Parts: sequence; structure tokens; C-alpha cells
Amino acid sequence: MSDQSRNGPREQDRTLRQSILACLEEGPLTARELSALVSIREKDVAPHLEHLEKSVRRSGKRLVIEPAECLQCGFRFEKRRRFSKPSACPRCRCQRIDSPTFRLVQI
Repeated sequence: MSDQSRNGPREQDRTLRQSILACLEEGPLTARELSALVSIREKDVAPHLEHLEKSVRRSGKRLVIEPAECLQCGFRFEKRRRFSKPSACPRCRCQRIDSPTFRLVQI
């Protein structure tokens, strides 16, 4: 039996989404951290996360978004469902926003 069939795809044989998923299985990460780990632009991470949110359900997991937070007034973007970082706080209009964090949890 080959290493690939026993342990899943080797790192160089993984698709981009499989690589993102493997990173998220290690622990919570921001879009910036994911982009650095899989060598893509930060703004290209969101569409992959949207797809992964749907596909991980089949494996009994769920992609959880820890909301972004304004660094000036502490407003948390609890109801925001987009995977991208907000540009400004609706309360104080500050643009210093802490990025949302993504993690996988077992259902």
C-alpha cells in the first residue's frame, strides 16, 4: 500500500482547498495567516473558505467564524457572515479592525 493511499494525499499532491483544510485542522487562523501558509493572496482566501464551509459538513465538521472586532471601540461583528475583513466599524467608523478567525469544530 502506498503512502498516499494510507495517509491521504502527500503535501505536494494536495489541492489548494485541501491545504487550507489541513491548516485549519491544526488550529484557528486568520485569512492573512492562511494566505501565508498556502501561498495565495489574502483576498483569495475568502472564496475557498466559502466552499470549504459547505464541503466540511459531510465529514461531520463545521467551519466557525470568530467575528472581527474594532480595535478602537470593541464592536464585534457578530452578525457578519462574510469571510472577508470589514473595512470600517459601523459604530465609530474606525478602520482598525482585528481580522476574523476561522476554525474547524467537530459536530
